[in-house]
Amino acid sequence: MKNSELIELTDKELGERLDNEKDYLLRLRLNHAISPLDNPMKIKESRRNIARIMTEINKRKQSTELKTEKS
Repeated sequence: MKNSELIELTDKELGERLDNEKDYLLRLRLNHAISPLDNPMKIKESRRNIARIMTEINKRKQSTELKTEKS
């Protein structure tokens, strides 16, 4: 998932993606605890995707806060 893809999404879609990614990370961790994953780098990738999504959400919150302060 690239940042350019995240910018195009609405706030609702970002929230849904965040929930989905968190669920996916939880499943990966549980599966990895039971038996080693074929590609454990998926856990790292999922964590980074969550961080990207949260960064975009925070950017949008800050930009709306700045707009309301200026008005």
